[in-house]
Formats: sequence, C-alpha cells, structure tokens
Amino acid sequence: MKVRVFLSPLLAGLVGALAAPGPTPATAQPAPGFVERAARPVARAGFGERAGGFTIARLKYTGGGDWYSDETSLVNLIRTLRARGEVRVGQEKEAVVTAADPDLWNYPMLFVTGHGNVKLSEEETRSLRRYLDQGGLLWADDNFGMDKSFRELMRRVYPETPLVELPFTHPLFHYPNSFPNGAPKIHEHDGGPARVFAILRNGRVAVIYTFDCDIGNGIEDEGIHDDPPAKREQAMRFAVNVATYAVTN
Repeated sequence: MKVRVFLSPLLAGLVGALAAPGPTPATAQPAPGFVERAARPVARAGFGERAGGFTIARLKYTGGGDWYSDETSLVNLIRTLRARGEVRVGQEKEAVVTAADPDLWNYPMLFVTGHGNVKLSEEETRSLRRYLDQGGLLWADDNFGMDKSFRELMRRVYPETPLVELPFTHPLFHYPNSFPNGAPKIHEHDGGPARVFAILRNGRVAVIYTFDCDIGNGIEDEGIHDDPPAKREQAMRFAVNVATYAVTN
C-alpha cells in the first residue's frame, strides 16, 4: 500500500530551519513534510507509519462563487474518519487555504465546492498545478452551478490533460466501502446519474470531480437538507472512500 508521509509540525519546522539558509519565500512552496512522488513510490506498511496524520483543507477562490458552502461537511468527514479508524487523522477543525498560500503544502488533499464561478489567478493556477503534480489531490464536489467554471479552470491548470469519467471498476468505488454502481446520488441537479470524473497524471489521479452527486450536501449536519439517514450514510461512506484514496494512492 502506498502512503503519503507527512512530518509533524514541530519536526517539519526544525527541518525547515536547518535546511533554509535565508528567509522563507512568500510564495507557496512544498513544506518539508510534503513528499514529492517519484516514478516508483516506495510502498509503506500501513497508516501507523505516518508521523503526522491525514489533513484536508478547503480551497478558497474568487469569482463570486460561494467557496464556503457545505460549511459542516469537512468537520463531519474529519470526525467520521477519526471514529471509523481507517485513516489516522491529524486535525480536528477545517482548514482554509488559497492555491498560492504557503500552508497549501501542509495538506495532501483539497476540497472545493460552490454554486457559482470558480476563479483562480495565474499565480494560483500555477501553484495548484505544482501541488497536484507533486502528489496533492483535489476533490471538487459540484454543488450545482459550478460545473462550467470548474471545467474551464481545469483546462487552464491542465490544458493537455482532460477530465475523464472513472469506470466503476476503479478502486475509488471499492475501498473501504463498496459502490459497484458508482457514487451515490444525494440531490437532483441535471437529471442525469451521479458521475465521477478525474484528471490522471502519469497514471495517478490528481483531481476527483463528483458531478451531479452532492456528496458535500449529504455529509453536512443532520437537518440542513432533510436527507434521510440512509442517504446521508451513503454520502459519508463515499466521502470516506475519497479521503482513503487520497492517503493510499
């Protein structure tokens, strides 16, 4: 099993202090604990060998879209991961970063959602591409209304690599929870089935895009969307798959 390795914040700080002869640059750079993937990553024995733990941040963007929507989703995902024990978790509260934020490199996974325009500056676009190419994973969850702008953004980030639909045989649909018929559909958007797209870089999934699913709505606090418990559980189980995939691939 392949596992990203992240140093504890204290150790990361000590390593950075010893390695850097001058002041830290203001632009986003890989943190000492952010391990760039080689062509043949070294397999790890399991989650217990990771010095820190899984962390996730919400991606803040401009353009008028409500990047802050699904306000309770990430906190609930973090709590569920901690409770179910499949993934060692290194945070309790949601983190928020921009694509050019130096703190970006502290999080192996980013979550982005919203109902409107998703826009990044040229600097942010370059930084996001570098983050993804060096092992980060972006999970975009369409909250109805962001599809057009998100696809345009991905064409800017990876003009040479299109979004492709993942087949149901992909590991994302099978571990640790089985979804043989694809992602669960929580809310109706465009009248079609729930679909999961991805951008693959050198055989690795760098971007996961859940479209016409509303997984983020499904894992919000009970009562916000009046979803039945069974549907909310399906949404959370799939979100756990995404987080687990981010750690193990």
